[in-house]
Amino acid sequence: MSTATETIEGFVKQEYKYGFRHRLEADSAPPGLNEDIIRLISKKKNEPEFMLEWRLKAFRHWQTMTEPTLEKAPLSAIDFQKIIYYSAPRSAGTGQRAWTKSIRSCSKRTRSWAFR
Repeated sequence: MSTATETIEGFVKQEYKYGFRHRLEADSAPPGLNEDIIRLISKKKNEPEFMLEWRLKAFRHWQTMTEPTLEKAPLSAIDFQKIIYYSAPRSAGTGQRAWTKSIRSCSKRTRSWAFR
């Protein structure tokens, strides 16, 4: 194993040390993508029926497509069933205020850390 590879693996395996953590409860869809998840997302966003139909039509078309392969960049296939496609703060009222407060707090810490 080369020194560069060992260095990179060392960085990847170490604990994140810069302090960003969120303490917000999230309302998330389960991982994966299928028509039920699309319906769930549309319902949570209070979308009109035509938008749901448009999303379902796009999803069905996407299912017929094949992933491109890049000759000079052999990448592993994306596992679309491991991705969470919807996540939002638990409630629009107190959750949104908590999220805003958290972001402001993180922003202040980042500014104080970045400009020392």
